[in-house]
Amino acid sequence: MMKKMDQINVIPFIDIMLVLLAIVLTTATFLVEGRLQIRLPTAANEDTPGQLNPLEIAIGADGEVFFQAESLGVGAPGLAALAPHLAALQPATQIVLRVDAQTPFAAFIAVVDQLKARGLERLSILTRRP
Repeated sequence: MMKKMDQINVIPFIDIMLVLLAIVLTTATFLVEGRLQIRLPTAANEDTPGQLNPLEIAIGADGEVFFQAESLGVGAPGLAALAPHLAALQPATQIVLRVDAQTPFAAFIAVVDQLKARGLERLSILTRRP
């Protein structure tokens, strides 16, 4: 005689869900990296900007922000001074971002955040060859 089953074994279901979760998280990471055109400070290959005279924004190792080689200040005052310059730009404007390898990551993110907030997404990040 066969014993009647009154419970469902959920352990295989949990195993499958954990594998699917790992696949989704891995894929989501690659999708984000593929969407952002990020270049590391040192790269074997470099791209040239499409525009002949793109606007240049630079961030020094101490967090000093420059717009077209003009110093705007360090930290929050520099970011505040950058805002009016960005407000005057068209969304199709090509921008080159030059960031020192020792720059705090928060300073880099703050500038990119301001660019994205104004719809300025044609961004190239300069690197150097090793």
